[in-house]
Amino acid sequence: MSDNAIVTLSLESLREILLQAGYRVETATDSVANVAYLRSATGGLAFDVRPGNRLEGGEQSFADVAFVAVLHVQGAMPLELVNRWNATRRFGRLHVSQNFLAFSMDVSAFGGVSPAYLRGQIEIWDRLAQDLIAYLRDELQKLTPANGADLLASDEAQSPKPDQRRVAGEDSSATMQ
Repeated sequence: MSDNAIVTLSLESLREILLQAGYRVETATDSVANVAYLRSATGGLAFDVRPGNRLEGGEQSFADVAFVAVLHVQGAMPLELVNRWNATRRFGRLHVSQNFLAFSMDVSAFGGVSPAYLRGQIEIWDRLAQDLIAYLRDELQKLTPANGADLLASDEAQSPKPDQRRVAGEDSSATMQ
């Protein structure tokens, strides 16, 4: 293992890595759990970087993080659409809970990782997020308006809203903000 291996993560170290990768990043606090996290966006899709397992002796250090984007669903979200994504993609997963579609990917530094590994994980997340936008646009366009689903990005952190984007075709009612 190299001397510059990263064995612990912190919000500040992740903030720096995201900034170096070209993302705008803000720190927010979950009002329910009173936990700090990072907030950013890619391609108009807002996402959070949430701390995972805390390490002993370190209030601000943890072994893993979760990249999470939450979309509000208006209408019916066919589970076959979610299952098809999960069956054909590695790393990032979709989950449906009530009126929300959550897209998530875990990143672990347990045992030590290189800075290039963390940068690669961020690139994988970005690629998956771009693929998700295109996937939802294509799949929702195939649905009839009667059983279509509208997706609106969740604004739970009160961060600046990304630009509104069309997710489906011109004659479809599905949009993502």
